[in-house]
Parts: sequence; C-alpha cells; structure tokens
Amino acid sequence: MALRTPLTQFSKRAPTAQIAKCTGTPVSSLWNLHLREPFQRGKTDIVPPVTQDATGSKGPTAIVFMNMGGPSTTDEVGSFLSRLFADGDLIPLGRLQNYIGPLIARRRTPKIQKQYADIGGGSPIRKWSEYQSSEMCRILDQISPETAPHKPYVAFRYADPLTEEMYMRLIEDGFGAGKGGRAVAFTQYPQYSCSTTGSSLNELWKWRNRLEGKRASGEVDPEGAIKWSVIDRWPIHTGLVEAFARNIEDTLATYPEERRDNVVLLFSAHSLPMSVVNRGDPYPAEVGATVHAVMRRLGMKYPYRLVWQSQVGPQPWLGAQTSETVEQYVKKGQTDIILIPIAFTSDHIETLYELDKEIIGEAGQEGIKRVESLNGNPIFIKALADIAKDHLGSGSACSPQMILRCPGCNSERCLEQKRFFAGQIKNL
Repeated sequence: MALRTPLTQFSKRAPTAQIAKCTGTPVSSLWNLHLREPFQRGKTDIVPPVTQDATGSKGPTAIVFMNMGGPSTTDEVGSFLSRLFADGDLIPLGRLQNYIGPLIARRRTPKIQKQYADIGGGSPIRKWSEYQSSEMCRILDQISPETAPHKPYVAFRYADPLTEEMYMRLIEDGFGAGKGGRAVAFTQYPQYSCSTTGSSLNELWKWRNRLEGKRASGEVDPEGAIKWSVIDRWPIHTGLVEAFARNIEDTLATYPEERRDNVVLLFSAHSLPMSVVNRGDPYPAEVGATVHAVMRRLGMKYPYRLVWQSQVGPQPWLGAQTSETVEQYVKKGQTDIILIPIAFTSDHIETLYELDKEIIGEAGQEGIKRVESLNGNPIFIKALADIAKDHLGSGSACSPQMILRCPGCNSERCLEQKRFFAGQIKNL
C-alpha cells in the first residue's frame, strides 16, 4: 500500500489459442473479456456472477479467494485502515498495537481517501477478485466435472466482503452447519507470508471455530461441518509465470528496438518488516523464485532486480525500496525501466497510485513504465483453474511447507491454525 509515512511522524503530528481449445471459448471472446469497458483501470463496477452449469459426484465445491481487499469507496477507507493497522500479523506494532493502530488509522484516513479518489473513487480489487473467481469456477466446471459445481466466494481480510461475511454466506448456501460440503481456501497471494496468507488463514480458522466449531456446537470437530483444504502458495506455477512473461514482452515491445535489450526490469513486491523476515518467513525466497522463473522464461536476456515497496513505520523493512531504486537509476542515467508488480494478482492502490502516480509520475521519464496487471488476463485465469483442479485431485489438505512453522514463530494461534487445516486430511 501507499502507506509509507514513518510512524514517528504520526507522533509528531498526534498462450491464448491453447486456452480457447481447452475451455471451448472463442479466442476473440477470451480477449474481449480482458478488454471489456467495465474492467478498465480505476473503475469499481461489480462483475455479475457467472452461472455454473455442471454437476458431479463430489460436488458442489466452494472456492474461496482470500486476499487483503481494499475499500470500494472512499467512505470505507477508515474502517479498512482500522482493521489493517489492528492486525499484528501484517504490521507488528507490539503491545501497544490496540492503541497505536487506531491512532494511525484515524490520522491516515483523509490522505488515503484522497489517494483512492485519485484512482477512481475506490479500489478495483473486489471487482477483479469476483471476476477472477467466477471465471475460474466456470472453467473448473469444465475441466473438473466430478467436483462441480464450483461456487466462487471472496473473503477479504480488511474490507467487504470480510471473512465472517463469506462464512455466513457459505452456511446460507448450504455448506456446513450439519450439511457438510467441501470448500477450498485459495490464497491470492502467490507467495506465502505469515503476514498475508497466514493472517487470512488465522481469520478463517477463527470464524470456523465460532460458527461451526467448539464455540458453536460444543464439539471440536462437529459432524456436518465444512471440509476445508488450502491452496497456500503457487509462486512458480507455469501459468502464472507465462502471464507475467507475456505482459513484460508486450511492454518491452513499446521501446525502440535499439533500446530494448538495455531496459531494466524492476520486479516490485510488497515489503516486510525485518523482524518478520528474520524469524524465518518464506516470502522473500518465494518472491525470488517467481522472479527467477519469469526471467528464465524470458531467456535471462534483460538486466533485472527485485525491489520492495509499501514500507510502513520506523522499524527496518526489507529493501531496497522501489521508489529509491528508481531515483538512483535515474540519477545514474538509466531511464528505461519497467516496473513489474510481481506479488500482486490485480490492480489496487499499490499499482494504480504508488507505482503509477508516486513513482512513475514523479520520475517524469517517458522510458519508465509499468506492465499491465494480471486482472482479467485469460492465461492467468486458466492457471488459477489448473491450480485448483490439481489441488482437488491431490487429496491434500495443504502443502508440506504450510505445516512447517517459521523457526522463530511463537504464535499459539498460528500453531493451532496449522494443526487444524493440516488435520483436515482425514475428512477429504
């Protein structure tokens, strides 16, 4: 997020043809989905749901897209920031989190409201999440009919629809609460971090316990509860890599041929506090794995670096920072640069405002550009369906990596959440 003001300042201021063949969709229709007017940058129209049209012996299956979320209107910014700064998994502020978090949120709200106004009045992340999940389920119905119909849901950590709202919708739709049923928690952070995927899973585990667990029924694992499994990371999936590579190639093609080989590729991902990195969080390594896979796909032909954005507060964060890196390269005379938001799966404030307006806009160099975000990219959406199909056919509750705790983790909540989701294997 574009929330990089140091905390100390607050105290001072109190391939397409193949996809068409696989899905039975005309090529022109696939690309029209991507280019349709309601999905242009800055718009916040909600995409109508896609109707599922298949049935299977193991269905229905709920597919829950988990993400950070973002306010759809400027009026939602305050509550979004309040939830965000209250989450010690994302922004650890210590024992004073419950006091400092709301203070930061109130002080930041007017400035962040203006930023969202500047990108069209709100974040498009809900629009894109609902579109991606619905389109993915439509494809999944065709390639995995035995687990159809696949029902799309979105669960955001800090904005509507919140995790509890999603869970209550699941129950209203006939999942759980004595009726059983299968659901997959599908993180939309390709690279795992305790601060992002971990936090979302903690929240899902909490609401499962409140609505279906011991607090709701008196049983630890009541009969008829939802059977959960988790897609917790997918940093080097071939479809993800191909979608990024195609977008980079499209942007490279906009440079004169004689300059193209010298364009610097800057892969930018949301940073982490070093306290999180140093306790063993796998995120930096997994982001690096994605970058390396994309560069291999591009033939390692271009100079590149991995940089980090959206630092918040005074404590040390993972660097180098994206903004400072661009400034330093420009000073050195390198003004052909492509920014690639490698850890994000759709546009939101970090791309539309922080990268486009703050970093590229302030640099004032025509050679500094950003690749298009994944958004409605049909290669990417087909990749999501392939990931889900492979997961459903694997019989796994989660990846082996998810079960392993960070060496420096002391969170009992994290431990119990991992035990719960890993233990779901007996129900699948």
